Amino acid sequence: MNRSSSLKQLKSVPGFDLCIIGGGATGLGIAVDAASRGMKTILLEKDDFAKGTSSRSTKLVHGGVRYLQQGNIKLVMEALRERGLLRKNAPHLVKNQSFVIPNYKWWENPFYGVGLKMYDWMAGSLGLGPSEFLSVEETLARAPTLDPEGLRGGVLYHDGQFDDARLAIHLAMTADELGAILINHMAVTKLIHENKKVIGVIVRDEFSPAKEEMEIRAKCVVNATGVFTDSILNMDEPGAEPIISPSQGIHLVFDREFLASDTAIMIPRTDDGRVLFAVPWHNKIIVGTTDTPVEKVSDEPIALPEEVDFVLEHIRRYLSKDPLREDIRSVFAGLRPLIKGNAKSTAALSRDHHISISDSELITIAGGKWTTYRKMAEDVVDIAMHKAGVTEKECVTRQLRIHGYQEDIDLHVHGYYYGTDAEKIATIIKEDVTLGETIHPSLPYTFAEIVWAVREEMCMTLEDALSRRTRALLLDAKAAIEAAPKVVRVMSKELSLDKTWETEQLAAFKDISRNYSVDTL
Repeated sequence: MNRSSSLKQLKSVPGFDLCIIGGGATGLGIAVDAASRGMKTILLEKDDFAKGTSSRSTKLVHGGVRYLQQGNIKLVMEALRERGLLRKNAPHLVKNQSFVIPNYKWWENPFYGVGLKMYDWMAGSLGLGPSEFLSVEETLARAPTLDPEGLRGGVLYHDGQFDDARLAIHLAMTADELGAILINHMAVTKLIHENKKVIGVIVRDEFSPAKEEMEIRAKCVVNATGVFTDSILNMDEPGAEPIISPSQGIHLVFDREFLASDTAIMIPRTDDGRVLFAVPWHNKIIVGTTDTPVEKVSDEPIALPEEVDFVLEHIRRYLSKDPLREDIRSVFAGLRPLIKGNAKSTAALSRDHHISISDSELITIAGGKWTTYRKMAEDVVDIAMHKAGVTEKECVTRQLRIHGYQEDIDLHVHGYYYGTDAEKIATIIKEDVTLGETIHPSLPYTFAEIVWAVREEMCMTLEDALSRRTRALLLDAKAAIEAAPKVVRVMSKELSLDKTWETEQLAAFKDISRNYSVDTL
């Protein structure tokens, strides 16, 4: 997957069946589905693939225990089915994660236990494992850093875990292999209307020296821009009624000592009615999340000090060792594209997806979540094929293997999530052993992974490399900042760019990385 090659292809194609605006989970899923059904497809992303919400999740592929509590049976059953399909189609990216719900009150064990048995039943043959009632001793064996005082036992259940940005990149590569054209850092600045219908877009290449603009024609255009949905709707119809009610969620990242186990902890109810997770991920612990309504959307949402305090306060109630602010290795914030409703809080707004078609025949997909991205894409492409007037074909993504597909891999080995690409990265190291060195003593990533990202994964900026091709910035902000000068030199060599570019990239990354350091909050 190469940006220069994609640009050459774009300029040689007079028109497309489908133009997708947005390179997050939803847009990438649509690109895979559409290309797999033979549609001539282009996807345009103004920043990087999964730059926004899609790289800032809790890293869970889950049915949604909380939605079960809320009685949203339809959403849970759909999500559980999709969870199972995704694990089959991407076993190198989605793994079984066990969770413990610790019980400190007499009624919690039967209450949550019965609910999770229903969760098992709803998953059916696509389940990841049966839930179990645990004694106090068994609970502490699974999660030894839980506070033992007053502990009455626990309930064990299973859900899926993944690396969200890595799945996004592999979906992009899958779509590319199926014949779609995908280009990041390509901003849609205007919709083209003809006879009151949308027939294409005007785009600006953020990497061309003069910010070159070009026109792209398509039989059908899809708005899959997440929290930025309303901005595209306004391009289509100035003053259009907003449909998104954004909500911010943050996560704190700690060293493994605070959860010295492969088992995650799920706290079923916080003071604001949400659940709280403490999940092992890439040899760190992710703790979150919050649900804070926000007025404006941003490319780089920033965690609020009170959100950090909220997460710290709640996780301390359950751990034997209290994590402090200075223990936070990174803090990251994401915005949920919730569908507007009459609920009093964003925690109660719909997580279902919503598809609308404007008078201009612009298709808009909003809402949803990572777990159900494939079904969301299927629903959109069913409509898009009809609107584009192409030969309609059945969806094939239920059994479509995602790029890198590999079974029977060691999930404890660094880089398992590359799947079959891991061998190609190893070849890069054989050709130049210095590239086998890690980019920082506190990070697992090698310079070969940076080279691979630039050559094959359309990695164009230092932030692309340290935030999404690797997850360095999310795992340890300080280490990522320290690694940046060496990483940018490797990138500039691969991209044949000069010292001026390196300086600009370092300055831009330093500015963004402040948002991930708790010291600046």
